[in-house]
Parts: sequence; structure tokens; C-alpha cells
Amino acid sequence: MILISAAFIIIAINIVGFLIMMIDKRRAVKQEYRISEKTLWTVAIFFGAAGMTVGMNMFRHKTKHTQFKIGLPSLTIIQLVILYFLPHII
Repeated sequence: MILISAAFIIIAINIVGFLIMMIDKRRAVKQEYRISEKTLWTVAIFFGAAGMTVGMNMFRHKTKHTQFKIGLPSLTIIQLVILYFLPHII
């Protein structure tokens, strides 16, 4: 039951990550107030990196920034490894 709840939370965080990439891209195009990189990285670190990576590529947002282009996919891989091994440890 705990793993199912955790899975729903991780899915929700990744949806949020995807959506904030979409929202920030729209704001960038309209030259409006942007979502801070600190906020983007906070969501990514709390297991939202996969959704943000998909959003980054789908919306072509932050793809010229090396820290995002390399950092988000790397963080996604690290998080997937953690999620794979975590149930085996507990």
C-alpha cells in the first residue's frame, strides 16, 4: 500500500514538473514573469526530473542551458535507479 501511494506521489510530481516547464516556456515567449531556476531544480530534485526532461524536450525549453540539457536527464537516471533499488532495500 505504501509503494502504491509513493508511486502516485511520484507521478503527480512528474506531472507538476512537466507542467511548470510548459508554463515557463509560455511565459518566456510572452516575455512575462518567469519561474525561477531554483524552483525548477527543487521540483526536479524531489523526483520530478523525468517529467521535466520530457517537458524540456517537448517544449524545447532550457535546451540550450547545459545544466538542464545534461543535468535533468542525469538526475532522471539517478532517480530511476533509486526507485528501482529502494523497494529491495526496504
